[in-house]
Amino acid sequence: MPRATNKVAARRRRKKILNMAKGYWGRRSKIYTIAKHAVEKALQYAYRDRRQRKRQFRRLWIIRINAAARQNGTTYSRFMGAVRQADIQLNRKVLADLAVNDPNTFSQIVRAVSA
Repeated sequence: MPRATNKVAARRRRKKILNMAKGYWGRRSKIYTIAKHAVEKALQYAYRDRRQRKRQFRRLWIIRINAAARQNGTTYSRFMGAVRQADIQLNRKVLADLAVNDPNTFSQIVRAVSA
């Protein structure tokens, strides 16, 4: 009895990897085994960086809040402590947006929590 291979599924599996590797440089997009390694690594980076993106945005928001707070005569840590004590329910994302796009409102918040 001849050996049966599942040609359809095998081709589909290889084609899926090569489609994911489209746009990669050189043999990484053409040769299956090299493309497979490149795609695996890319998926690892994607998984890791979805979590790192959250950290990077939080760092950016803190930097922006700190800069705006210092322009209003306080520091980030004092300002955030005062915000928490005043029970203002604004997160860092919103505060950073206010600091950049609406400095007058941010100044009012600083004055409200420091008083």
